[in-house]
Amino acid sequence: MNLRIQLFAGLVELFGTSVLHIQIEQDAVSIKQLRERIAEDYPAAVPQLSSSFFAKNQAYAGDEDIVTSADEIALIPPVSGGQPSFYEITHTTIDAQQVAAKVNHPNHGASLVFMGTTREMTHGQRTVLLEYEAYVPMAIKTMEAIGQEIDDRWPGTLCAITHRLGKVAIAETSVVIAVSSPHRADCYEASRYAIERLKQIVPIWKKEIWEDGSEWKGSQTGPWNPLQAPTEE
Repeated sequence: MNLRIQLFAGLVELFGTSVLHIQIEQDAVSIKQLRERIAEDYPAAVPQLSSSFFAKNQAYAGDEDIVTSADEIALIPPVSGGQPSFYEITHTTIDAQQVAAKVNHPNHGASLVFMGTTREMTHGQRTVLLEYEAYVPMAIKTMEAIGQEIDDRWPGTLCAITHRLGKVAIAETSVVIAVSSPHRADCYEASRYAIERLKQIVPIWKKEIWEDGSEWKGSQTGPWNPLQAPTEE
């Protein structure tokens, strides 16, 4: 079947058309399968694709919704302008694959995903859960600044960061950092740089909750000075 997908705003420029035609062998396909097919055919569009939503018959559709050639299908970019959000704050579970997809690039031969999770035992003390809060607008701006620093140090390297707020249970993910680069050495260095800078300058606070108490944790890497310039490697 031939699926006709309407495109808008920045997606029109990206794909070079306002209507995308996708040939599918089956008579019906899920939104998830359709997204995967477009990503396979247009790898350069993965970052924008991961931040866009499909609509079926003029209503937003979820990954499990089924579409056929009889349906009116549209791909809707974020209404703020169509650009992917590489730096996000969320109160929900982080999808690491979705974060990784933002930095997928056809000319990059290396990519890394760092996941920070809640550890149960620290120096013999049992943690029940962690709780995060943030000064959200500034947190996003400082994460964007980290991305710019990475691009300045390792030109062309892409970075995406998503941090979770609220209660994060044992083994759950609080932060995902995805980095991609043409070469693996830059990718390794940029990934470590991103998490160290995040801990240094991004206004996000962690409360450790134990079996017998709790404590807000500040800088654990020495005196805290967010105005200090990043160290040279």
